[in-house]
Amino acid sequence: MSETAVRPERIDAFAWRIPVGTVPGMRVPGVVFATEELMNKAVEDRAVEQVANVATLPGIVEASYAMPDIHWGYGFPIGGVAATDVEDGGVVSPGGVGFDIACGVRLIRSDLEFDGDVRARLAELVATLGRRVPRGTGKGGALRLDRRGMEAVLRDGVRYALSVGIGVEEDAELCEDGGVLQTAAPEDVSDRAKERAASQLGSLGAGNHFLEVQAVEEIIEPDAAEVMGLFPGQACVMLHSGSRGLGHQVCTDHLRVVDAAARRLGIEVPDRQLACVPVQEEEAQRYLGAMAAAANFARANRHALTHAIRESFQEVFGGSAKRPRKGSGPGLGMSIVYDVAHNLAKVEEYELGGRVRTLCVHRKGATRAFGPRHPELPSRYREIGQPVIIPGSMGSSSYVLVGTSEAARKSFSSTCHGAGRAMSRTKAKKVMSGVELVRQLEGRGIAVAASRPGLLAEEAPYAYKDVSQVVRACEGAGLSRMVARLVPVGVVKG
Repeated sequence: MSETAVRPERIDAFAWRIPVGTVPGMRVPGVVFATEELMNKAVEDRAVEQVANVATLPGIVEASYAMPDIHWGYGFPIGGVAATDVEDGGVVSPGGVGFDIACGVRLIRSDLEFDGDVRARLAELVATLGRRVPRGTGKGGALRLDRRGMEAVLRDGVRYALSVGIGVEEDAELCEDGGVLQTAAPEDVSDRAKERAASQLGSLGAGNHFLEVQAVEEIIEPDAAEVMGLFPGQACVMLHSGSRGLGHQVCTDHLRVVDAAARRLGIEVPDRQLACVPVQEEEAQRYLGAMAAAANFARANRHALTHAIRESFQEVFGGSAKRPRKGSGPGLGMSIVYDVAHNLAKVEEYELGGRVRTLCVHRKGATRAFGPRHPELPSRYREIGQPVIIPGSMGSSSYVLVGTSEAARKSFSSTCHGAGRAMSRTKAKKVMSGVELVRQLEGRGIAVAASRPGLLAEEAPYAYKDVSQVVRACEGAGLSRMVARLVPVGVVKG
């Protein structure tokens, strides 16, 4: 790391450039999408130095990108995006994915209106969710897997859950990749990783993972909202969780292997946390297979959590809520809007320099955002673009956006993933205690179920950037468009 802070050059109102040469060995420039205020925070955080470091990766093309929610991470900044040319020595770096592989967000709509159906029974609902949803560090999940079951989850993702009677068929259609990465290689996942996760399927976890009951407060793009089944005043649930102990162990295991392979191949990077190996190498293929298996576990985990959420709503409202709207799917209209991850490396094709090239696109704390008519989108979203689910910070608004065609050439079809931390967990706890925060949230009418209230302050709204500014920057940069804004009314945390 340099002693002098890296200060990017402004390109336009929402984009900044880090020139080649800022860090020795840069192969492409860095590009950060941000407002001036968000950029100042990224400079202060020194995350922009990580953007420059990523630009040294072998085979990287176009630029090392960062989203407006950028902050310091392991190797890559959180909010970092980088694509490498698979056929021209391009590498994969586990640091460009992170430890919580395929951590992501799922939005579940309902036919319930917050004011008409939910408000009067909100405390009961949140308590029921808190009872039915396993949460917290190391907590057991809703499903305990034997060896055969674990192999099936790692191979089949959401389709495993469907095969044992959890959820409905359309759930898979409304997940990124149809809920399963076919490239998964369970044999490349260590026994230790499988053991850690055997009792965790269907658990929320802790830290920044959460389940929120939300109300749709504003529809910004009515046509897209209608396609998604969103309407003003509607009660929804947003779920943020990942691959639990399995993903962390997969990353830990393969980082050691990739680091050794990089040294053997003579690959030099400015930060050892950027250890990488060409995609064509055996070590890279084994990592990508294990990463895909962990991603399948993460999708199945959110799927099992969705089952608990649906059961909770049915327990509280099943006999009293109004009839579902026509064609609204599961009971109480609780269908998935979309499920998308923000910690993955995926092989995708893009046109660069007049030809189609096969790239390994790293998105760490960044969300895939395909535009309209992309062939990988579910048919219902083909005309509007991929839904992008952006959570706020426990007490602040969350947003639904859609991807744009413009993002394909600007950021390899990527956009932000959330508000992004502005304060360390240690500092956040010094501002206010968890008990005080609960009292403050409940004073605003937000019901809270937290298994460890003392740690709640780590995730307080003041510990994060302004999510509305983050999504406005993404829209201003042309990476995604806002569709709806939701506000929290109930929070369930580990």
